[in-house]
Amino acid sequence: MQASWKLAPALVQDEGFGPVITVERFTSEEEAIKLANDSIYELSGGVWTQDIAKAARCAKRMPMGTVWINDVNNYFPQAPWGGYKQSGFGRELGTTGLEEYQERKHIFTNLQPEKMNWFGASK
Repeated sequence: MQASWKLAPALVQDEGFGPVITVERFTSEEEAIKLANDSIYELSGGVWTQDIAKAARCAKRMPMGTVWINDVNNYFPQAPWGGYKQSGFGRELGTTGLEEYQERKHIFTNLQPEKMNWFGASK
């Protein structure tokens, strides 16, 4: 059996940003993961199965910003949104998204400074 992505690579491997969903055939979990990860874009993906343990195992092996299990296109403002590889930079939404607009600084204050002798006793 020929892998279905070879029949329409642009539809399966590119980010179309439209109301498009593809259904891929595979014979093993390993092949399914390989097909799912065979793209330079990894914004989101989905796993449909009655075996939730299998779905969780597959989702962990799919390096995508969002992996839906038995659902698709559910967004929550509390959850970070963004992809990996060439699917954008950083994250939006959720606390992670807000942190994209912050610059962090560490300030240490010693209220009881003592001589530290970092470089040994002076001569």
